[in-house]
Amino acid sequence: MNKSGKYEIDMCNGPLVGKIIRFTIPLILTSVLQLLFNAADIVVVGRFAGKEAMAAVGSTGALINLIINVLMGLSIGTSVLVARYYGANDPERVSKAVHTSITISVVGGLLIGVLGIVICRPMLELMGTPEDVIDGAELYMRIYFAGFPVIALYNFGASVLRAVGDTKRPLYFLFIAGVVNVLLNLLCVIVLKMGVAGVAVPTVVSQLISSILVTVCLIKSESSIRLHLKKLKIDGATMREMLKIGLPAGIQGSVFSISNVIIQSSINIFGSVAVAGNSAAGNLEGFVYVIMNSFYQAALNFTGQNMGAGKLDRVKKTLYACVGMVTIAGVLSGVGVWLLGTPLSSIYSTDPEVIAYSTLRLAYVCAPYFICGIMDTMVGMMRGLGYSIAPMLVSMIGVCGFRLGWIYTVFARHKTLETLYISYPFSWTITALVHIACFIWAYRKVKRTMPLQQQA
Repeated sequence: MNKSGKYEIDMCNGPLVGKIIRFTIPLILTSVLQLLFNAADIVVVGRFAGKEAMAAVGSTGALINLIINVLMGLSIGTSVLVARYYGANDPERVSKAVHTSITISVVGGLLIGVLGIVICRPMLELMGTPEDVIDGAELYMRIYFAGFPVIALYNFGASVLRAVGDTKRPLYFLFIAGVVNVLLNLLCVIVLKMGVAGVAVPTVVSQLISSILVTVCLIKSESSIRLHLKKLKIDGATMREMLKIGLPAGIQGSVFSISNVIIQSSINIFGSVAVAGNSAAGNLEGFVYVIMNSFYQAALNFTGQNMGAGKLDRVKKTLYACVGMVTIAGVLSGVGVWLLGTPLSSIYSTDPEVIAYSTLRLAYVCAPYFICGIMDTMVGMMRGLGYSIAPMLVSMIGVCGFRLGWIYTVFARHKTLETLYISYPFSWTITALVHIACFIWAYRKVKRTMPLQQQA
């Protein structure tokens, strides 16, 4: 039997809306805190090391995501499998999933870290990173990837906790690590004058702290997710299931990042000031995105647990609840950030040109972000049902394919940032509609194939 702790949520019984709120609020706060601490990197380096250093840190985001998304996709496989086995009350398979996941995080983290260190300079050159930015960007990436094993460990451990509804303790862990990050930022950049390295080193140190805390949490757990260090190994059957769900998600994320790398390359042609403004806006949009992503996580885990329990009616109710809530939250947050664009952008830089470039992106990308939220929530529903290839293909074609086609056709003829940015809401709308159709097909197929005695 699964023994539920006080931090866990029973996703298979009782009213859904209240439990989704209980799940998402700590997750939103966790992600917002993480972004605030990441923003501290940009703010500190922008204020005290100059706009070139700010652009150097900001320009690495798309490339870092490109390299790490395959491994992070596997953490999605972790969430789905642990949630499904937990919902099915199968503690043995839960344990296998936990130990396989943590082992993969350590081994994969080491491999990805080495890869990132080796290829970062050539990739930055391929992206056309400005000459006054590239050295600092390379330094930041090398330090970041040196610490990637602990970054991967935290993300996989947090995925295990989310799968059983525990979103509170990752919030506590991140708060502790984030405070350390900010204090070290101030010390290294202002006092020690370390520049870009002064924000990279604290990032790795803070991730080390959070990974230690989440590991200790799993070791001391009294439920079926308890981690035993002597049992750390990769179970072949569990890994195959994880790959079936997580690898398409990782490939999708990497292809998304490829399109973002190309978009970043297109932005780079407008110069370092435009890059800095785009980085500031991207950080602000991140606060809206994490709200959207929390409902994706809720859809993924609530659907996974209820699939394991055979409660298909609750899967449908999860869909209605998550789509309705992500729409409301997306409109309020996205439009709100856009309306407050000038004062919020000035937090990152006092340069009027940087602020102007930032507010331009917010108008085109941030205000309609609720559409992205609907799109991602549908992806979470599909993956929770066990379908990962279909949402991968739809997203790759609908988002990445559309944007790349846009860059090489429309943007090639009208090279303005407005033309580039408007591709975002167009691609989200098309892809969300196709995802909805795919979910209807997948749900009906699951209902036909699942034995009636397993359907609650």
